[in-house]
Amino acid sequence: MTGSDIPSSFRLAYVPGVTPTKWVRVWHERLPHTSLELVQATAAEAPGLLAGGGADAGLVRLPVDRDVLSAIPLYTETTVVVIPKDHVATAAEEVSLAELSDEIVLHPLDDLLDWETLPGRPAVERPATTADAIELVAAGVGVLLVPQSLARLHHRKDLTYRPVPGAPESRVALSWPEAEVTPDLVEEFIGIVRGRTVNSTRGRAATPPRPAKDKAKDKAKRGGAAGGSSARQKPAAGRKPQAGGRAGGQSGKRGKPRGR
Repeated sequence: MTGSDIPSSFRLAYVPGVTPTKWVRVWHERLPHTSLELVQATAAEAPGLLAGGGADAGLVRLPVDRDVLSAIPLYTETTVVVIPKDHVATAAEEVSLAELSDEIVLHPLDDLLDWETLPGRPAVERPATTADAIELVAAGVGVLLVPQSLARLHHRKDLTYRPVPGAPESRVALSWPEAEVTPDLVEEFIGIVRGRTVNSTRGRAATPPRPAKDKAKDKAKRGGAAGGSSARQKPAAGRKPQAGGRAGGQSGKRGKPRGR
């Protein structure tokens, strides 16, 4: 791929809770002349944004429609329960689903967890967003189960969280529009996320090999330069090389007596 073929920018979508900072830093180190534009989207919006060409790739939450989008799973998040700091559950390192049976468990409309049966008792109404549910937890209305990154994102001094083993988990993936050939810049970002080295052939297209005739010309030039250097060091026929060079000649002059 030549310099003129490389797009001037790369658009990366990301959803709340996902932090692309370390990968963006590596991108700027490797491709300083190709800007990376971050596009924030909700978990529900991100797949449509990618499918519609609003971003070249995205850090999204699974599942996605694999007929429309390609995806590489990256990691699975721990699910936690967000509770007030004075809640009795803070005495334990983790909370079981059974221990939430008497709690009002808030279930926001943008919930990211795939529940077969939500634990605890349902609230009278479902909060519109996770942010709204966090406010209700702070008000003592109920508790909330979310991926750990969202608990950190919505951190408050009066709230804390504990892991909940056995709860559904959220998986984060790198995704991009399905195509027969993956775009070069998407391959670059895949390589960065997977920790490939800068010289990996799976990244940007490798520099094409030089034609054999060019290599032969370079070899001939190197040979000629080496030959010229040797010729200059070889003394002319019939002459003996001076042992001391210029310094020796000056020594001879000093040995001749000077008249007064």
